[in-house]
Amino acid sequence: MLAGALGDLMLGLLASCLSGLAVWLWQRGRHNRDLRLRMRVVGARPGDTCLIVMNNKYGAPGTTHHHDVQAMIEAAVVSHSLGCEVEVVRSDDFRGSNGNRPEFCIGGPLGSNVRSAGHVAHTLPGVTFHPYTHPLRSNVRSAGHVAHTLPGVTFHPYTHPEHPLAFEAGGVLHRWRGGDEAYALLAKFTAPGGERPVILVCGQTALTNHAALYFLRRSYGRIADTVASTDRFCLLLKVPSIRTYGHQGVVLDRDLTDVAFTPGT
Repeated sequence: MLAGALGDLMLGLLASCLSGLAVWLWQRGRHNRDLRLRMRVVGARPGDTCLIVMNNKYGAPGTTHHHDVQAMIEAAVVSHSLGCEVEVVRSDDFRGSNGNRPEFCIGGPLGSNVRSAGHVAHTLPGVTFHPYTHPLRSNVRSAGHVAHTLPGVTFHPYTHPEHPLAFEAGGVLHRWRGGDEAYALLAKFTAPGGERPVILVCGQTALTNHAALYFLRRSYGRIADTVASTDRFCLLLKVPSIRTYGHQGVVLDRDLTDVAFTPGT
């Protein structure tokens, strides 16, 4: 009987070990699949150095809004989850290609991030950004700078004066509604001279910049299932009921890839 009891005990231990090994292998496989998915969506690999391009608070050069700081933290968390180092640079000081470094460029092209303005003008000709205040009315020098330096950024002084900060793509206007509803663009592309992609975040406000990076960190699978290619995409994100849910209420509104990268759509 003792031998039978020992045999049963050994069989039980063996079954437990096999079961534990199967669970470990399944979890390991799932972790590796998730890691490969994150690498594919973000375009970064373990050992990379990810650039985080820091923007300015609107109307206050040299300062950064609290929610934009949170957006940078989200980008850093995404980078570290992929085994990457992080380098933070100011948009006012960074010129040239991102080279072999994946880039997170945070902030809109109008008064927040001059590098975003360059990316938008060169890469997203199908998207129009309506300003909060029109430079032709508020600052003649700004109007000259815009006309000479940012030919891809279109201002509509009379067409939609009642829609500040709106995004327009494919003939559809996506309006900023103060504390009720706002939008952000989340785009990925490879810039001229770059070997690695740019993740561009252009929110109508600092809170929507935060929301877009929060969405990226939590929604790799949703992004991969939505876009035709993870190499290049442009998604419109909506943040509804801001006063109730804040940045955590962000949802995917639509895929703008077909119109964003095509002039005159």
